[in-house]
Amino acid sequence: MSLLVLISLICVAFGMVGNDEFDIARREVLLRRIGHEILLQSGDSVSRVLPVKKIAENEYQIRFENDLSFQPEFLVNTTQRLLAKDPLASDYVVNVVTCANDSVAYGYAISKNKKDDIIACIGRKQPTGCYMINIKFKPTGITTTKNKYLLGGLAFLGLVGFIVFRSVKQREALPEGSNTDVVASEVRHADVFTLGSMLFDTAARKLMINGNSIELTKTETRVLRIFALSPNEAIERSRLQKEIWEDEGVIVGRSLDMFISKLRKKLESDPNVNIAVIRGKGYKLEISA
Repeated sequence: MSLLVLISLICVAFGMVGNDEFDIARREVLLRRIGHEILLQSGDSVSRVLPVKKIAENEYQIRFENDLSFQPEFLVNTTQRLLAKDPLASDYVVNVVTCANDSVAYGYAISKNKKDDIIACIGRKQPTGCYMINIKFKPTGITTTKNKYLLGGLAFLGLVGFIVFRSVKQREALPEGSNTDVVASEVRHADVFTLGSMLFDTAARKLMINGNSIELTKTETRVLRIFALSPNEAIERSRLQKEIWEDEGVIVGRSLDMFISKLRKKLESDPNVNIAVIRGKGYKLEISA
């Protein structure tokens, strides 16, 4: 029975190693997505994000084919929203460096404890230039992976069975805690959506693109938020009317058409974003690649 327990623990340990390796590979995809959205927010939907480069044990570099400009608030919101999906990225430092001499043009630090975040100079648009984004992660997740691998090997030799059993049992709690952090982070940023090259901030009730802000009314914000939660999906007209007006005790038939028309005009800044009519059903927020 003890041998079976040890074998099971080894399988769990090696399975965790495989999961961590998968998470690291997934992180690199998220980093490319960050680069893609920064280019869109800069107004560039043509040039490429170059392959993500690993420049140190826990540090990666996002590079671009062409020069670009960026808004610090867009960069902060985009990295926080996307890296919230990485269970190993609870703490990290971001530095935007110039290609010419690696001088730091902008930087900030994010922690799983929001009060420890270090973010400055929000709202100051950076001039167009050649930039690289360096993101350094706190090595907690990777160190944990190596420890699990070592303990799994010791368990296989049968030398420290009891220690392995206790250590693995303690580590079983780690994924749950990490997921809690991820959920909390996603909740913090649930009010910010990326719509093509635009940033939709529901709390501030505005659309932002290329450093410009487009104000939205309370009702326009509520309508657009429903679309943003289900992009490229048809939403029934009756559902929109129910969610927007029924709780106010009245449903106005033509009011929805009026607000859809107003939103279309405000979304015209990005030709890849549009609210289309789905005959016999309702509407759909279309976001082209």
